[in-house]
Amino acid sequence: MNALYRPGPMDLIPDFTDRKHGRQRVEYLDPRMEPILGETYGIMVYQEQVMRIAQTVGGYSLGSADLLRRAMGKKKPEEMAKHRSTFVEGAAKNGVRENVATELFDLMEKFAGYGFNKSHSAAYAVVACQTAYLKAHYPAAFYAANLSAVMDDTDKVKDLVEDAKANGIAVLAPDINAGQWRFEPIDVKTIRYGLGGIKGTGRGAIDAIIAARDAGGPFTSLFDLCARVDKHLVNRRVVEALVRAGALDALDDDRAKLLASVGRALEQAERAAASRGQASLFGGPADDTAPALHYVSVRRWSERERLANEKLALGYYFSGHLFREYEAEARKLAPTRLADIKQARESVRLAGIIVSSRSQNTRRGRMGVIVLDDATAQVELMVFSELYDRKRALLKEDELVFVNGRVRFDEFNQRLSISADDVMDLTEARARAQAALRIEVDGDQGRATVSRLRSVLAPYRVTNGEAAGGCRIVVSYTNGVGCADIPLSEDWRVRPDEALLADLKSQLRVRGASFTYV
Repeated sequence: MNALYRPGPMDLIPDFTDRKHGRQRVEYLDPRMEPILGETYGIMVYQEQVMRIAQTVGGYSLGSADLLRRAMGKKKPEEMAKHRSTFVEGAAKNGVRENVATELFDLMEKFAGYGFNKSHSAAYAVVACQTAYLKAHYPAAFYAANLSAVMDDTDKVKDLVEDAKANGIAVLAPDINAGQWRFEPIDVKTIRYGLGGIKGTGRGAIDAIIAARDAGGPFTSLFDLCARVDKHLVNRRVVEALVRAGALDALDDDRAKLLASVGRALEQAERAAASRGQASLFGGPADDTAPALHYVSVRRWSERERLANEKLALGYYFSGHLFREYEAEARKLAPTRLADIKQARESVRLAGIIVSSRSQNTRRGRMGVIVLDDATAQVELMVFSELYDRKRALLKEDELVFVNGRVRFDEFNQRLSISADDVMDLTEARARAQAALRIEVDGDQGRATVSRLRSVLAPYRVTNGEAAGGCRIVVSYTNGVGCADIPLSEDWRVRPDEALLADLKSQLRVRGASFTYV
């Protein structure tokens, strides 16, 4: 290479009229570049290059080129229209074809909207290289540091946790006996969730818990935790947040029981602290007999309840996804996964959980913009005015919905989006698919079992006018003699509600209940 001439990106002007293999061929401002670099491909890296192109191709002065850069950054249409004509006219005087000048101006305009000047670009490049090195060679420490820096921002924590998992980093759940205030790297591929990332706790409360743990060893139960911590710092709200987040799962994984028992544990801890060291009425030693430590007996949470409470404490679903509870049945009603939508189609049926919902005004009225998630991907759903008005009550966060719609490619955002033709909840989707309710019954008690089953089904029974929206019932009846599938008459059609399944499964002689599809 000529030692007196060092080529740079400013010396390259893309000619969009000559494309090879889908890339842009480069013509050179300086002919000395052609034998040195041959056929090369370049991009603009910093703002000074925009100014140099405007000066060299468009005939701008340096001052005018800087005004062009500023106008581009501020995105003023009127000014940009004036500069476009000026640039094209100047380029024509310098022998550059109009179509090349126009497309070059488009490229400059797009770049200037987000580009930096040379000094900033260089500084960002250094930081980018350093962080990329840390992410590649010390990933757990890299993610732990970033998570600790943004743990007050739920959306950023969620994005970083998902990115860490996608890159093979295990993020362990919050643990009262192992966690610290910050996210901590355990090894190169493992991070422990920071207790400070749990909403409703606070630095003082977490420090008090860690101090009690360091002084007396790991906590053994909810009652032990409440007895050993400073009640002025660790109050009921803090303990409940820890339970909801799963930080006490190592002590007992029944979060419903723990949450119901928090008040009892704190009360017993306060009574024990008040009586500790006091003399008896007759001057003898105090009675050190501790009261029995019994948990409150409650029903264990369903997966949906557990995740809903987890979201209250962490701001998102950490240990699972709401869609998983319905996935087996949902795939029968809507088999296409969101991740499998690769191109626009005429129509599609999808299912997912609503993770965000907002409305906006259009010329045709209000419309909804919904983000669906099925644990494989997220897609944006457009619900236009008439349908939005009818289904507004359904379009809420954490709701499972089924969508009939048309997939299109959004040119502006460069992504697929879905225009909804219809939106249904699970009950309506079951009814439209002509689901049948299958109930597996242990019939050893004969008439008593049938009587209880009748009382459970009665509130969900549909009238003759509603029969089209109801589903048939098949009873799989088993006793000591044999078994048989008994279809009930059309008079016993029922609404396919989720609550009906829960009521049936709570019955002693019902071994299972589910909806089946042809």
